[in-house]
Amino acid sequence: MPAAKQPASNDTFFILSLVVFNFISFISIGIPLASLPGYIHENLGFSTAVAGIVIGAQYLTTLLCRPLAGRLADERGAKKTVLIGMTSGLISGLLLLASALLESWPMASIAVMIGSRLILGFAQSLIGISAISWGISRLGAESTARMISWNGVAAYGGVGIGAPLGVFLSQSLGLWSLGLVTMLLASTGLALAWRRGDAPLNPGKRLPFGKVLWKVAPPGLSLALATIGYGTLTAFIALYYNARGWDGAAWCLTAFAFAFIGTRLLLPNLINRVGGYSVAMVCLVVEILGLLLLWLAEAPSFALAGSALTGCGLSLLYPALGVGVVSRVGVANRSSGLSVFAMFFDLSLGLSGAIMGALAAYIGMQSIFLGAAFMAMAGLSIVWLLLRQERGTEV
Repeated sequence: MPAAKQPASNDTFFILSLVVFNFISFISIGIPLASLPGYIHENLGFSTAVAGIVIGAQYLTTLLCRPLAGRLADERGAKKTVLIGMTSGLISGLLLLASALLESWPMASIAVMIGSRLILGFAQSLIGISAISWGISRLGAESTARMISWNGVAAYGGVGIGAPLGVFLSQSLGLWSLGLVTMLLASTGLALAWRRGDAPLNPGKRLPFGKVLWKVAPPGLSLALATIGYGTLTAFIALYYNARGWDGAAWCLTAFAFAFIGTRLLLPNLINRVGGYSVAMVCLVVEILGLLLLWLAEAPSFALAGSALTGCGLSLLYPALGVGVVSRVGVANRSSGLSVFAMFFDLSLGLSGAIMGALAAYIGMQSIFLGAAFMAMAGLSIVWLLLRQERGTEV
């Protein structure tokens, strides 16, 4: 039986009331990002390599747990999955607090900290996908693009707030305060989720992971190829500016962020009006133009414009392709499909630095954006085939 439709005037408020769970999750993720590496190296006396492993443990766990997270949301319901995620976040914060109290015993402290990072990664995999599924179940399939878009805004905003908050807390009070605040955030999320009504479970056949992966692979591969442009920008823009003898590389990331978030806020219903694959085609063309402008830039102002164009292009790409993912896997496997889809994004970000770093060694730092543009062109060709397939099916 379909879920009761919310009044149109309440839809945005309802969406925001759900993406707040992802917002809380990403504040918790952002809080230790800028503080833990220095603490591990300077206070505990471990190498920077160990610090990198501890930070990376969370992201690896999130990646590996995404299929489980999607399965839980499909079979047990979004609310239960969010509650499990928030409880895990609470445990993660408790372990981080315990790690700080064990500073005099570095091996014990680092072991407990790794446990905290692993559980935080598990929590994030559950919360993000469940918030999206919860909203779509209550508002209907036409809300898919908006749920994904607002979830993305919440993620970027959460990290943006969490990182400086974590620095302030660690410098003012100490590392223990990061664990305490993480526990308070998770407790708030638990209270908010507990009060909300359950999302209806979607009937239908649950597909095994392999079949879900097969159905998601075409749009997922397109997303992965396009995301290399973002990974290249964030990892190499500072080195690119240094190679050109310019200052102000950070402004490129600012231009990207403003364009990314601004496009999502200004065009919230474009995907529903035009169609997911059609919007994805335009997004990829805009991203390619931005990357080419970065490659050809003769002054920092052109690089800023290229970064902004890249942000505009990537802004709606994820939700546009996400709509296609949901249609390919069916309602009963929606959460599983979106979880696998997110894995392509995670893998692309994780591998883009190594791929483009190796490419830079052969073709030079300036040309890596040309390489990223070619990757995006490959993604564009996949979306073109998907659009043709969709239109052929409709005929």
